[in-house]
Amino acid sequence: MKIHPTAIVNPQAQLASDVGVGAYSFIGPEVKIGTGTTIGMHCVVDNNTTIGKNCRVYTGAVVGSIPQDLKFKGEKSFLKIGDNNIIREYATLNLGTGEGGLTQIGNNNLLMAYSHIAHDCIVGDDCIIANCGTLAGHVTIEDKAVVGGLVAIHQFVKMGTLSIVGGCSKVVQDIPPFSTCDGHPTKVFGVNLVGLKRANLSEESIDGLKRAFKILFRLGLTISHAIERVQKEIPPSPEINHLITFIQTSERGIGR
Repeated sequence: MKIHPTAIVNPQAQLASDVGVGAYSFIGPEVKIGTGTTIGMHCVVDNNTTIGKNCRVYTGAVVGSIPQDLKFKGEKSFLKIGDNNIIREYATLNLGTGEGGLTQIGNNNLLMAYSHIAHDCIVGDDCIIANCGTLAGHVTIEDKAVVGGLVAIHQFVKMGTLSIVGGCSKVVQDIPPFSTCDGHPTKVFGVNLVGLKRANLSEESIDGLKRAFKILFRLGLTISHAIERVQKEIPPSPEINHLITFIQTSERGIGR
C-alpha cells in the first residue's frame, strides 16, 4: 500500500494491496476499497462504505458520512461505489438512512468538485454531475445522464437516461429520458441530440424520439392522449418504450 505516514487508516479497514492514501486522510474501520483506487489528501472515507476498483478520490472529499436527515438515529446503513469513478475535490457522499438504507453509485461516473449525493440516492453508470450539483435524498439518476453545475434536484426525483439538465436549474419533477431540460423549475426543451449521437443511436431511433417529443411536449395534449398518439403513430423501439414507461410510472410528474 502507498499510504502517507500522516494518514490514519484503521487496521480493520479492508484495502487492496495497491490502494493509495494521501496525506492527512482518514479511513474508518468498516471501509472497503478495491484495487487500483487512490484516496487524495485530506479526505475522509468512513462508516459502511465500499469503493470499487480504479477510483480516484480527490482532495477534501467526504465519502460515507452520515445522512443529513433528522430521521437518522444511527442505524446501520451503507454507501456502495462502483468502479472507475472520479470523485473530485470536496464532494460529499452520504450513507443511506434507516436500517439497511443504501446510497449507490454505479461505474464510470464523474462527480465534480463540491457535488453532493444525499442519502438513498441511486446514480447509474457513465453519469456526470458538474460542480455544486446537488442531489437531495432518494434521487435516482439513470445511466449517461448529465447534471449541470449548481443544479438542485428535489428529493424523490428521477432523471432519465441520456438526459441533460442545464446549469443553475431547479428540478422538482422527473426529467424524461433523452431530453434537454432547463429552467426554474425545469421544463423540456427537446431531445438531447448531442447525447444521443454520442451514444451511437441510429438515425431512425433519433427521428422517432424527435417525433415523440413533439407529440408529448409541444401539442398541448394531456399525457394520456399524447402517449396514445405516440403509440399509434411511431414504431416501437427500446427508446420509445422506455420513454413511455418512464412517463407512465412517474410519481412526481413530468415538467413539460
